[in-house]
Amino acid sequence: MERIYLDHAATSPTDPRVVEKMMPYFTENFGNPSSIHSFGREGRKWIDDARAMIAGEIGARENEIVFTSGGTEADNMAILGSAQANKDKGRHIITTKIEHHAVLHTCNRLEEMGFDVTYLDVDKSGRISARQVEDALRDDTILVTVMYGNNEVGTLQPIDEIGALVKDHQALFHTDAVQAFGFLPIDVKDSHIDMMSVSGHKLNGPKGTGFLYVNEKAKLTQILFGGEQERKRRAGTENVPGIVGLSEAVILTKQEREEKTALYRRFKDIITKTLEREGVRFEVNGSLEDSLPHILNLYFPEVSVEALLVNLDMAGIAVSSGSACTAGSVLPSHVLSAMFGEHADQLTSSIRISFGFGNTEEQIKRAAEELAKVVDRLA
Repeated sequence: MERIYLDHAATSPTDPRVVEKMMPYFTENFGNPSSIHSFGREGRKWIDDARAMIAGEIGARENEIVFTSGGTEADNMAILGSAQANKDKGRHIITTKIEHHAVLHTCNRLEEMGFDVTYLDVDKSGRISARQVEDALRDDTILVTVMYGNNEVGTLQPIDEIGALVKDHQALFHTDAVQAFGFLPIDVKDSHIDMMSVSGHKLNGPKGTGFLYVNEKAKLTQILFGGEQERKRRAGTENVPGIVGLSEAVILTKQEREEKTALYRRFKDIITKTLEREGVRFEVNGSLEDSLPHILNLYFPEVSVEALLVNLDMAGIAVSSGSACTAGSVLPSHVLSAMFGEHADQLTSSIRISFGFGNTEEQIKRAAEELAKVVDRLA
């Protein structure tokens, strides 16, 4: 039985072309980039080349890219670093109720440290408005952090509008673009973004890699201490193979973005049309139009998400829920809770399907047909 992986929003397989690019940096070009000898200079060159390429891709300057171990570290660096560096200007932060836990838990920590955090409500599509941000802004607001595209339902936020609104305020504007980067063209200057977090393993790059874009005018306090790497902003010997792999993944993503976007939107259409044809009761959580192309979140009334996930897994199809399953119990998704309410049926009857590298139209057709059968059996 062929197994079909449809959980790419959780992590994606590393593209073999990325692996091939990385291999020499494990065994041949292994020098520490901080060393002044030829081995170190070779490592430094590849980091500098990767930094320049990534900066060019998002309309940034080379000195505005900080390599990290992934999206979580980038989010922490942006939020903790900016809050600590700018607390003399105020202690108010604005975010949303549907952020990734790397953002929410960091904001929770800042509340424990005496900061005041406003958590904006979302509508039933999972979206906020720029007007909500405008209404929440205060003289002492120092940071606005709003994710670009949601990791559970795929909803896109009005980033350009928020950026235009915040650009004349003292507050810095940060966006977690872990799910969006690679699927959408992003220019940080045009969108007035001050900080942006990206993770490599969502781009078919290696795990343990990522970067934070930081506007050169933005003040950040260090959260890691040690050496003076990354212009004293992120201590620790740079992960040269990972950075090379991340760079190659960004290059490939740019080359194939339009093709993948069209393909994944077609996948969404195949699944929804198949379910309709088979008479399956379902609803789309979020929006089919104003969303990331690779994420589809579906609600099946009166169907247990745990039973659905287990039956699909037995059929060789890997998807996830909008909930975290722990020891046989379902913890309600904070995203779906914010969208529909704490006691809504969607919390225990919804799954997330996410597409990526290696998926074919034939796989999606089989997965859709199997999904229809399982739901019909469980309903």
